[in-house]
Amino acid sequence: MAIFLTKESKVLVQGMTGAEGMKHTRRMLGAGTQIVGGVNPRKAGRIVDFDDRTVPVFASVAEGMAATGADVTVVFVPPPFAGAAVTEAADAGIALAVVITEGIPVHDAVAFQAYAKERSTRIIGPNCPGLISPGQSNAGIIPADIATKPGRIGLVSKSGTLTYQLMYELREIGFSTAVGIGGDPVVGTTHIDCLAAFEEDPDTELILLIGEIGGDAEERAAAYIAAHVTKPVVGYIAGFTAPEGRTMGHAGAIVSGSTGTARAKQEALEAAGVRVGATPSETARIASRDVTHS
Repeated sequence: MAIFLTKESKVLVQGMTGAEGMKHTRRMLGAGTQIVGGVNPRKAGRIVDFDDRTVPVFASVAEGMAATGADVTVVFVPPPFAGAAVTEAADAGIALAVVITEGIPVHDAVAFQAYAKERSTRIIGPNCPGLISPGQSNAGIIPADIATKPGRIGLVSKSGTLTYQLMYELREIGFSTAVGIGGDPVVGTTHIDCLAAFEEDPDTELILLIGEIGGDAEERAAAYIAAHVTKPVVGYIAGFTAPEGRTMGHAGAIVSGSTGTARAKQEALEAAGVRVGATPSETARIASRDVTHS
């Protein structure tokens, strides 16, 4: 099994006919994703060739869903228009919207997250690499060739780069699903959402949680783990050397006083029984030992 994305998922790509959309649609198709259409009102009715596959372009998400039964959309729409694209998808009743776009204004993200929640559309992102269930489907920009093997680890991460590294280092064990939730101050799906889903997934034996400085998402995840998660959890927190008061990388990664520090997050997770690695490679070694002996 997997969480949120399976081989049965039917995927639309909003912004498919742009440069990034074309590139990553080809990669997703290569990973076995059921991409059933693109969305671009200015190019509706066209058929786009991807090697040995053709994909139709629809005028709207609603039209694409009606024609194909799509239940997932991946958004490659530029920042000024991304909010409207997500709102359109939520209006159409799409189950899952994976928002890859970086640089979306925070007030736009707040608005479309609330709008989507009211309509029961799950948002992953924005500013995220998406998610992959190896051997089943890939929605986003995670390189499929670093994670070809289905396995017993469930991964949730704020950082795209660390998602890739941990998947590569644990490639021989494999993953049920890896979810890059994004590092912006406002994201849809959280660590807690993924922890709950992995806890219920019978094929996930160990959960790998990657966090970073800024905010209190990891502290809240630690409280949830202590109260609700029975499976082993291994963690890593990026940003131990970050200077106070500086934004580092992601828009959400800023530390003020003791709030949001890597040390505070590590202590909260360890108090909940999470084994936290000092480096990504050490984290991978801990996870490998734990899942092998679970």
